Amino acid sequence: MPSHSFARIEKKSLRLDDEVQFIRSWIEKPLSTGAVMPSSRVLARAMARYVDPQAAGPVIELGPGTGPVTEALVKQGIDPARLILVEFNPDFCRLLRSRYPQATVVQGDAYRLRRLLETYVDEPAAAIVSGLPLVTKPLRTRLRLISDAMTLLATGAPFVQFTYAMLPPIPKGLSGVRAEASDLIWMNLPPARVWVYRGC
Repeated sequence: MPSHSFARIEKKSLRLDDEVQFIRSWIEKPLSTGAVMPSSRVLARAMARYVDPQAAGPVIELGPGTGPVTEALVKQGIDPARLILVEFNPDFCRLLRSRYPQATVVQGDAYRLRRLLETYVDEPAAAIVSGLPLVTKPLRTRLRLISDAMTLLATGAPFVQFTYAMLPPIPKGLSGVRAEASDLIWMNLPPARVWVYRGC
């Protein structure tokens, strides 16, 4: 069998392992994991497209899980050494450290973002990409997160968030923040939309 066939089989096996681990985590803590399955490649690519690889500064990912969006960011041209991956689940942290040894993996609560990253971020971030289950959190928690995010981001840099909900995960019309949404991404389970917030 050709080597590229082995590589394809190995990749499918890894994806299946990730899905099993994700489902197990969701069963144990559904509100922390926030999704039954990892983000699809289509959704991951849609999120990564909003990140400019030429923009200076670190790229922060919140709730990377098993790393589908992380993989899309690397394919988008983001150097793994620029990645700061904030993950609450210790099993996912171990997995991310093995897959992305150059990245900085921070285990902790992303909803306490500014305090959590004060020793890791010493320049404005090029982007923050979030897979957090925002709609499961009170509005006050979501507003604190976007406020913390805007203090960490370079001027005009994106805070990228996906949601399965019909309504935006962070309300539109916040003072000093503009929002835009992608079309609905049907090739995801369940279908999702990407919201992008920028300071203005």
